[in-house]
Amino acid sequence: MGRVFVVELDGRSYRCKFCRTHFALPGDLVSRSFHCRHGKAYLFNNAVSSFRVNITIGALEERLMLSGMHTVADIFCCCCGQIVGWKYEVAHEKTQKYKEGKFVLERGRIVNEIDFSSEVYIDTRPSMSDDEDA
Repeated sequence: MGRVFVVELDGRSYRCKFCRTHFALPGDLVSRSFHCRHGKAYLFNNAVSSFRVNITIGALEERLMLSGMHTVADIFCCCCGQIVGWKYEVAHEKTQKYKEGKFVLERGRIVNEIDFSSEVYIDTRPSMSDDEDA
């Protein structure tokens, strides 16, 4: 197995619930009104290049979903290997074509976090001035 290179996204991002690996930026989010077998899910746009980081895409398969038949591929976290959602490759229903090429992340498998590692912290504790030292 080769070395895994993880890309870290700046600021707020959607991350793997299990290992906190970055997946997508809020600007990639298309809809929060999707559902999966395990509950809520989010639809993300593939047009934004920041989404395709830190995931691996599984084999294509035909899957019957609430909205009809689709050709999809599961997506996995590149670090911990957990299934985190799927990618729509082909929508067989004409009304569902807008989903093609987009990704779905299951809400129960991701977290929405802000990365404070690059922020500057200001010490707001009261300190003594030079006059008070004497």
